[in-house]
Amino acid sequence: MWRFVKRLLIGKPLRTLDEGSQQLTRTKALALLSSDALSSVAYGTEQITTALLAAGTVALWWQLPIAGLVIILLAAIVLSYRQIIKAYPGGGGAYVVTSQNWGRKAGLVAGGSLLVDYMLTVAVSVASGTEAITSAVPAVRPYSVVIAVLMILLLMAINLRGVRESAGFLTVPVYFFIVMMLLLIGFGFFNIVTGRTAYHATAAVGTSFAGATPLLFMLAFSSGSSSLTGVEAISNAVPNFKKPKAKNAAATLGIMALILGLFFGGITFMSYWFGVIPTAHVTVLSQIGEMAFGHGLLFYVFQVSTAMILAVAANTGFSAFPQLAYNLAKDKFMPHIYLDKGDRLSYSNGIMSLAIGAVLLVIIFNGSTERLIPLYAIGVFVPFTLSQSGMIKHWLSHREGHWQGKIAINFVGATISAILVVSLMVLHFGSVWPYFIIMPILIKLFLKINQHYRLVAKQLRIISEQPVKRHAYTGSTVIVMVSNLTRVTAEAVDYAKSIGDLVIAMHVSFDSHPEKEHKLSEEFKKEFPDIRYVDIHSSYRSITEPAVRFVDEITKGAEERNHSVTILIPRFVPKHSWQNALHNQNSIRLHNALANRNVIVSMYYYHLKE
Repeated sequence: MWRFVKRLLIGKPLRTLDEGSQQLTRTKALALLSSDALSSVAYGTEQITTALLAAGTVALWWQLPIAGLVIILLAAIVLSYRQIIKAYPGGGGAYVVTSQNWGRKAGLVAGGSLLVDYMLTVAVSVASGTEAITSAVPAVRPYSVVIAVLMILLLMAINLRGVRESAGFLTVPVYFFIVMMLLLIGFGFFNIVTGRTAYHATAAVGTSFAGATPLLFMLAFSSGSSSLTGVEAISNAVPNFKKPKAKNAAATLGIMALILGLFFGGITFMSYWFGVIPTAHVTVLSQIGEMAFGHGLLFYVFQVSTAMILAVAANTGFSAFPQLAYNLAKDKFMPHIYLDKGDRLSYSNGIMSLAIGAVLLVIIFNGSTERLIPLYAIGVFVPFTLSQSGMIKHWLSHREGHWQGKIAINFVGATISAILVVSLMVLHFGSVWPYFIIMPILIKLFLKINQHYRLVAKQLRIISEQPVKRHAYTGSTVIVMVSNLTRVTAEAVDYAKSIGDLVIAMHVSFDSHPEKEHKLSEEFKKEFPDIRYVDIHSSYRSITEPAVRFVDEITKGAEERNHSVTILIPRFVPKHSWQNALHNQNSIRLHNALANRNVIVSMYYYHLKE
């Protein structure tokens, strides 16, 4: 049943040789990897105006210079990441750049920040998409968290189907949004130029106002910088592109930056010109859409496109998180399960882990975009700062063509990013404080995992400086665990006799059925007179503890005889997997309890036919 459902949801398995067909063209990559960055125009301007509103509506003209600074930072970051793509074409983005230039721990800070940030990408995107839906249909507002969780689960299922299919699915909503945004900017500017829409700005540019402090400017700038989250995703996913990978990735990043700059600048200008004021239940973008299109069909089509892009923007996280987790696992800082590809050649363990994390964030923060965004922003600007400063060090070491100009670009990006990180820590500490708890825990976890893998490798390595002690056993002792005398027990004993020099059958008996236990003993001795039968009595209804104590005693004697010790646990396997729930799992508990002993633990499986 599960296999049928799995095939229905994610499709038939793909051959490993089909991996080339899963790689992305620029068109599909733009849809798959740019949806997060492009969708941020739906809330970036709103975050700026909401912060400025603390000083009154007269302060809203500041959104223009702040937007200009955000676009300058966007240019610096994109140029820097284009350099990263060419210098590090294997992918990995900020994690790889920081690790190679600032060392392992700094790289783990960048990698850990991005892992959390991609979960936040998904949470923020679906929360914003839900807000767009509830702005158009207020009746569903009480179910916003449920809607957000369902969106995450849908995106997880789509991504489990593979990179190509998820990119194909995203092509429609992403390009639909791009078309509607171009229409919005076109209609809006046409109305402005022709005078159909009057100048409604709350204050002229240059108007002085009380509370015009650098603190307010930085508060609004740090809030508006959320528009730049997601631009690093392409550099993390270079291996997913068609050849030439680096060239295609860099070109896609450039196209995405031009579109994002145009949209963000256009939306912010119209927000100022139309005198849009943020409200609790109607988004700034929704208000601009109504002023540009009116309250007719185009407005609702635009709302649908916005909801769709915000919902699928989460897919950037689903594309970038598994690739980053792969790089960390490859360096032995995350479990090796993140190296494995699923049936559809996607990193399915990374996809499912991301979905679980995002669902938890949506529930914890009650689907609030405003509460999630500051934590979201610091999670991306810390890696921005580390990677761009790392590239300065890279160019100083390599001094490749025009390296002085490249350093200048990286310096601008690193400086503004560092200022933003400090601003977020100071001005939004109430929202970003979890970062200072999560990151030390993550770094410690990464290092612990790495230490474990290094110790395992050291212990398993055959060729080393010290000769490995090899055991030359002279015989084998096999202990068969007996619960009752059945066909599976009888076959397990026969098998034990074929591999063991000494076979012992062990049974754990209880006080509740003494006659039954005596009868089993008699029947076993009659069936296998040549096998030593040991009945261990337990007064506390525990099988595992008496079994472990007995195995320890037998192991001591086996060591004196120079015997290996094998524990054989008979187990029947039902025809249908769901039927396992109808039977006790004593065999599994015994296996787990004995696994940490210095013995061989083996299951003897007997498959039922009906």
